[in-house]
Amino acid sequence: MIVTVTPNTSMDMTYFIPSWELSRTLRANRVLESIGGKPTDASYILGEMGIPSLALGFCAGGAGETIKGFLRSRGVTVDFIPVLGQSRRNLIIVVEDVGAQTAITAESLITTEEHLEQLREKYQAALATATCVVLGGTLPKTMRPDFYTEFVGLARERSVPVVLDAVEPNLSAGLRSGPQYAKPNQDELSQFAGFRVSTVDDAYRVGRAMIDRYGTQPIITLGEYGGLAVLNDRAYRIPPLNVQVESAAGAGDAVLAGIAASVTARQPIEEGIRLGFAAATAVVIMPGTAECRKADIDTFLPQIELIPYAPAE
Repeated sequence: MIVTVTPNTSMDMTYFIPSWELSRTLRANRVLESIGGKPTDASYILGEMGIPSLALGFCAGGAGETIKGFLRSRGVTVDFIPVLGQSRRNLIIVVEDVGAQTAITAESLITTEEHLEQLREKYQAALATATCVVLGGTLPKTMRPDFYTEFVGLARERSVPVVLDAVEPNLSAGLRSGPQYAKPNQDELSQFAGFRVSTVDDAYRVGRAMIDRYGTQPIITLGEYGGLAVLNDRAYRIPPLNVQVESAAGAGDAVLAGIAASVTARQPIEEGIRLGFAAATAVVIMPGTAECRKADIDTFLPQIELIPYAPAE
């Protein structure tokens, strides 16, 4: 079974407003509640695909209970550890007249060493039957980046493939243990590189450096420019499909789900890339975070192109 681990679960409240003006009361056209947290979203999307997963991590308060309810509604097995405080509540504002969105997030979930040990025990037990691990997201302020070094390493010791998606310094911490795949977006890749990744060639060169240093193959999401998969002996550009974008929140997490699904099915990674970007397309045409429909994924799947890529000399 696919195991997802989310140390910092969250709820997303998405407000759709017609335009943005300072010093005025703005009225939303729609307000949607969704779950957040990269691996948690991956479990939610896998559930829509009919693929089982076990969701581990921390949750707290009423928000935590709501998150569990969302996941169970999709058939996900949930085994979160209750901790102190509240699972995060993120505010996402979609400004409709310019087609842009921004997110406001705050820390709230609090863990202790005892909580971490409980998660470690559950995770090690789950690894005995795990087919793939999806690990990532931000960390509560009470946890250190070496959490990712340890948890990637525990899976690697048992030869369980890992897909990692995290911001710095958590990304570099996890890479030190050599996960099979990473799924950075453009901003995360720029943080890792130490400079702004502004072209596909930039992304390729940073991705190749990630392979050379850590042995980790990155599947990079580039927003409106689609994606770039940098593999050991080949690379592909994935053009975006021409669809009306409602909300991009959770689209990258759909790529995580696709990769994990193909790894579990022992398919070529190309199949996971196609499935992931088809699911991401299904996500962006829906409002909210990580919402999608299996019928849309099935429609978009044959339209996803993987174009062999080589950088300019």
